[in-house]
Amino acid sequence: MEGQIIELEKKYWHGVENNNYETVRNLTLFPCIVAGKNGIQSISEADFKNMFDSGQTNKIKVLNIYDVKESLIAENTAIIGYRLDFEIVDQSQKAPIKCVCTSTWIKENNKWACVMHTETELEKS
Repeated sequence: MEGQIIELEKKYWHGVENNNYETVRNLTLFPCIVAGKNGIQSISEADFKNMFDSGQTNKIKVLNIYDVKESLIAENTAIIGYRLDFEIVDQSQKAPIKCVCTSTWIKENNKWACVMHTETELEKS
């Protein structure tokens, strides 16, 4: 288990970076809960696909994932927290965006999927 969930998170972010809907969909259990600077949302697969296709998600480049904490809290449930540095492609920003993320993963039919994700942008120092 050690390191398995962070590898799934990296695979998810790589799918986002490459606009690979199938990868991201296959790692998500719908409806999923997402919390961030825009509030809390329960997102259906159809809504997620529409958001993905409409470009509502910015094109990003992940720079670093670090300070990872992960824990298996039941045989089929894991939680993870980590720091994430990224930049938005095609925007002239001076510094990378730094945030902390958490996710809850469950295992069904021998497959892990994310059911909840949070992102909190850190204040610039």
